[in-house]
Amino acid sequence: MHITRYTDYSLRVLIYLAAQEEDRLSTIQEIADSYGISKNHLMKVVHQLNKKQYIETVRGKNGGMRLYRAPHDINIGALVRETEQHLDLVECFSGNGACKITPVCGLKNIFDEALQAFLDVLDKYTLADTIQSKDRPELLRLLQVV
Repeated sequence: MHITRYTDYSLRVLIYLAAQEEDRLSTIQEIADSYGISKNHLMKVVHQLNKKQYIETVRGKNGGMRLYRAPHDINIGALVRETEQHLDLVECFSGNGACKITPVCGLKNIFDEALQAFLDVLDKYTLADTIQSKDRPELLRLLQVV
């Protein structure tokens, strides 16, 4: 299973915000600099996270963003399902798959079971699990959070 860069960046934004003090606002530029990734890529991600109410944004000179939900209320599996456009592991998963043996192929069921197992594992975790208190000081150091 491979997640897209979009989902990866969504998770990174949420981890960064979860590591902050509760009411502290963070900017897209700050997150981009911290991870060494494109601000332009993050803008689209942040817009969607705001739209889906994972984060809230505050406009203005001292604006920024923070988590809208508590970290323990953000399920990793649900986030992956919402941010991944296609969870099709193989061509036959899509409605317009062109493989001629799809109607009788047992491989589709195997891949479907594997995908479900992947999502079942992700469903066991929340954002809070990614920022466990014992690792938080090192996480803050690596992200260069002040």
